[in-house]
This record gives sequence, structure tokens and C-alpha cells, in this order.
Amino acid sequence: MNAEQKMKNNKIVLGMSGGVDSTTAALLLLERGYDVYGMYFNIHETGFGGREEARAALREAYKAYENSIMKCEHHFSEDKFIYKDASHEFRDIVISDFCLEYKHGRTPNPCVICNPDIKFRLLTETADALGAPYVATGHYAKTVYDEARGAHFIAAKASKKDQSYMLYRLPQEIISRLIFPLAEFAEKESVRNIARKNGLSSAEKSDSQEICFIDNSVDYVDFIKNFNGDSEDKTGIEEGNFINAEGKVLGRHKGLVNYTIGQRKGLGIALGYPAFITEIDCENNTVTLGKNETLFKTEAIICDLFFTETGNAELPCGIEKRNLSAKVRYAAPRAAVKIVSASDKKYEKVQSADSSSTVLKIIFDAPQRAMTPGQSLVIYDDDGDKVIGGGRILKAL
Repeated sequence: MNAEQKMKNNKIVLGMSGGVDSTTAALLLLERGYDVYGMYFNIHETGFGGREEARAALREAYKAYENSIMKCEHHFSEDKFIYKDASHEFRDIVISDFCLEYKHGRTPNPCVICNPDIKFRLLTETADALGAPYVATGHYAKTVYDEARGAHFIAAKASKKDQSYMLYRLPQEIISRLIFPLAEFAEKESVRNIARKNGLSSAEKSDSQEICFIDNSVDYVDFIKNFNGDSEDKTGIEEGNFINAEGKVLGRHKGLVNYTIGQRKGLGIALGYPAFITEIDCENNTVTLGKNETLFKTEAIICDLFFTETGNAELPCGIEKRNLSAKVRYAAPRAAVKIVSASDKKYEKVQSADSSSTVLKIIFDAPQRAMTPGQSLVIYDDDGDKVIGGGRILKAL
């Protein structure tokens, strides 16, 4: 039985940002009969968050609900809005990982870290304290349940907005309690239209910024340097050499934190042909440049593994017999893959300090461009679009 089928206790804790997705999600949940509690997380030590904006959005959703029907089951009260200051643990868990990864020449996914360790953990803890069986967010994803494999995510109908990639590390005990009101919408404009129809002020609000904890006015490189403070460790910040595939020095780079695999713009070097970053070597503080065609590879080594069915790094039984695909970044299309084991010792030098020792080799049927260390590689079962699991990319081969 899934969460939608159980309505004896209809309390639900919804993650609220004040944007159009979470506000519309609140209205839709109210219309379905849920008793909605909105929860806002403050993650900014500098305080540029939106606590009052989120509170106003929840109040507005309740008002729209009350105006839409003759008899309301639930009404807004101040205790329906919950505020949680998560700034310190967010800094220690998410921001520190973000900065460390960039300093070591990798490109992180902060949302992938935040979702299991901060956002959904706090949502479920708050739900437990309230006696609420359900939690929700305005994510574009969908949950399914079957007896054989338990609770899983599947890709949302809005393929361009599908966020199942960012959620792959959530355990089944959280997935089984999740409701995503926006799962069935094929496009974001449909959500905005509901908000407009109901007079929600968030209807025309722009989408959230790419990195939620860095203000749009701040360059991420400056953010990392400031986070580093007066530390004597200048890893990733000091200048070094641009080289070619043969090791020939081509010029000077400004520090590893400025670069990512596949990057062309902002290199500050002219080679007589379009040059792209093909490799970043933290140990030697070098950035390798090459032509675009050298970015296409068919194999990736991944670590820090998590699979939904097993709840850990262990591969699900019979996975080699399934039709699998994978995404190498959030906006990338899925592509057919096979999974094979890989030698731990061969790749242990390129692993993150906090990675598990287990690594896997993922083989794509077709070459993929710019598979980037630090990014997540997320695996799907093509028979039903289910999220199987994944891990961080260590190296492309």
C-alpha cells in the first residue's frame, strides 16, 4: 500500500521555499484532503534566506484552498509553519564537501548530499515529532512501490524538470513516506497556470538559483576562497600549469577551483584551435587541454555507491539481467549501460576521502561527453524508469 492510499492520519510535512513549486504543491495537497504543515530550512549563516516568504506562501496556499471550496477541512494557523535553522550542519556537511571537491579538481552535486543528509532527514524527523505519516516536496519525481523491490523513484513526466537524479541516495524508509504532488505534470508551465488560476503570487517567480547557498551576486570561486579563510592549505587555489596530453606545458592556470571537465570558456589561453579541459590533476596541480573529440568516452569508474533496493553499496540481485541506462549529469539524457566490477586498488588514489572502498565500472553503449569526476552517475531500470542507484564518478576511461 502506498502513501496515497492511506488517509486515516492525513498530516503531511511539506518542504517550503516560497517558490511556485512548493506553494502549488501545498495547494494541491490541501485539495486532496491533507493537513499540510509547511517547513522552511534556513541554510544561510548570513541570513539571506526566505523564512517570511515561505510562511506567506503557505498562508496564501491555505487561503486559495479556502476560497475554492464551500467547506474546508483544514485552516491555516501559525503552528502549521515550522522553521528550522540548519545553517551549521549544512555548512559542515554540504558546503564543506562542495569546497573540498572543487579544490581537489572535482565538480560536486551539493543537492545529492543535502537531500539524504539534511533536507529529507529533517522533514522525516519533524514528521515523526508531529505524528505525521507523510512528507512532501515540490520536486518533479514520482514514487512507486512493488512487493519485490520495495519503494523506488521513477522519472517524472516533466522530462526537462525531472529531479529523480538528485534523489537517488534516499533510503526506502523515506521514499515510502514521500508524496510528490507535481509528479504528473508534463511541464513547469502547467504548474504556473495552476498558481495563476488560484491567485498565488509565486506564479511568476523565477526558478531558484543554480547553487542555493551562494547568492547570485557572488562568484562561486570567491565563495570557495572565502570559505577557505586564512588556512595555509591552498590546494586548488594556487596557480599551476596547463598541459597537453603529452605533458607539454601550454601556459598557466588560475587554480583548479576555476575549472571543470569539458569547459572551454574562461581559459585565457589561445592554442590556434578550440581547446577544452579534458583532465584535472590535483596531485600535480595541472589542467590538461585537448580537442572536443577527446572528451567522448565509453567507461566510467564510480565510487561512494548507493542502491535503493539494498540500502547500501551492495548491488541488487540480478541487476546484470536488467535493461539499464544511466545519466552522467543532471541535464544529460539517459544512455544504455552495463555494470561490471572494478579493482579497488587500481582506483583508490583517485577516490574522495569519504568514499567507500567499493568501486564499479560502468560501460556505455555509446560514448558520453565530459564524464566529470565528482558528478553523480545515476542508474535507471528502463523497464519502468525506476531509479536503481548510482555513485560519484571517479574517472572516465
